[in-house]
Amino acid sequence: MGRRVLFGLIALCSLAMTGLAAAATEVRMTGDALVYGNYFAHQNFTGWSGASWNNNIPTWTGAGTQTEDRFQLWERFRLRADFVADEAVKFRLGLKVVNDTWGHGTLTAANPTPSIKVYQAYLQYKWPGSDVEITAGLQEVSLPANEFFCDSVVYGGDRAAGLVVRAPLLGDTLSVYSGFARLIDTNRTYDTTTTQVADELDLYFLTLPIVAPGFKTTPWAALTVAGRDAAYYTNYSYANTTFAENMLSAGTLLTPAKWKNNQNTYFWAGDTFEITALDPVKIYGDVAYGIGAAGDRKKSKRAGWFADLGAEYTGLDLLTPQAFGWWSTGEDGSIQNGSERLPILESSWGPGNSFLFDTTQDLYMNSNMGMSAVGNWGLGASLDKISFVGKLTHRLTFMYVHGNNASKAIRSLNVALGSNPYYQMGHDLTVDEQVMSVNFDNKYMVYDNLALLLETGWAHGDFQKSVWGRRLVNASRDGDSWKVAFGLKYRY
Repeated sequence: MGRRVLFGLIALCSLAMTGLAAAATEVRMTGDALVYGNYFAHQNFTGWSGASWNNNIPTWTGAGTQTEDRFQLWERFRLRADFVADEAVKFRLGLKVVNDTWGHGTLTAANPTPSIKVYQAYLQYKWPGSDVEITAGLQEVSLPANEFFCDSVVYGGDRAAGLVVRAPLLGDTLSVYSGFARLIDTNRTYDTTTTQVADELDLYFLTLPIVAPGFKTTPWAALTVAGRDAAYYTNYSYANTTFAENMLSAGTLLTPAKWKNNQNTYFWAGDTFEITALDPVKIYGDVAYGIGAAGDRKKSKRAGWFADLGAEYTGLDLLTPQAFGWWSTGEDGSIQNGSERLPILESSWGPGNSFLFDTTQDLYMNSNMGMSAVGNWGLGASLDKISFVGKLTHRLTFMYVHGNNASKAIRSLNVALGSNPYYQMGHDLTVDEQVMSVNFDNKYMVYDNLALLLETGWAHGDFQKSVWGRRLVNASRDGDSWKVAFGLKYRY
């Protein structure tokens, strides 16, 4: 960490604690630090870079223009401070030194670049005389999901600037969780010319958690109002993808490009449930439907389904067996009639800490294959919480994924545009493609708040030359993808 970064951080914390002490405000500080090395071979199944957007026009760079550097050393630091006036009112400030590699940016010996960023900043309070909790500002927002599958396939576990209200309706049995978040505001106060454009993406949501003995369910609904000129192609969503790939249809890229309407709405509805009445057998599930841009050109519509189901047996001391599966709709044979995949915003879905999906990896930079959770189906199994020695735990996960997208649809877009970021080999699978993976993860608690971590992963994919071209497919057959990450995680 550069001197200016360190001094600035110390000064900020000192000022906060000193200045607020006079107002009888309690400061509670927590955080975490990661230091680890990562060896990752055959990223993107090829060892080359994937395709990426250059701007919001959009223009793009095709896949396979850069080669991987397989070994890197990473470091990350986060600090969270709660300024608590009393149990009803607090302000959270979260700062982070951006995850970077040794020898680059902040972590270089030559002219280190300060990289402190705010990732949480919100006011939280309870309405006087009630249990209604209101949170305003930059905060973590998630649509309902089971922890078994990490988080929501539509929008999960990421930060958004918004206003959220939680309120009990019937004791501990029924409550409501609703809110608004502005996900994108491209031009902010002024548009680029005297012509006003729709450049925002706004999210509204409502959930109703219901809890009964042995059973929990949460029906939910969400709506976005999406402006035609919002920067979908340059705002990253998850797993190195942008909002463009995850929300829009492939037909949106064809002439006439983009939407006809200034604004389009996207709507989702779903339910998540958890059954514990059969304990030690526990069952988890989710179902979701989403549709967007239905009133625009036919080629711009996107709509689809997603469902998952998982179970675990918690009656053993030495390990917890888990099994799971999922299914989602995929593209039909045409991109002129829109997309048949579930539109998503920022997915954080993935069971078993799988090496395929961007989910719960502790050593998370360059940690996974970044596959899409929609447009495919799959089965998997895990042996979780394996423990034969005190303080040492393991997790072993196997996954099989098969595509649900018609080869013709993906091939036709690649023929029209060349290598492009909308569909990418290994991220999106056709009905004739499959991927298998295994990951074995280990954690040793050196102290109560210090963990020694070892994460490993292997993946093999079978891809179509007629869809992706000989160059990329041949590179994927030169060797399988695998990684080994080893490091330390400290929580305080």
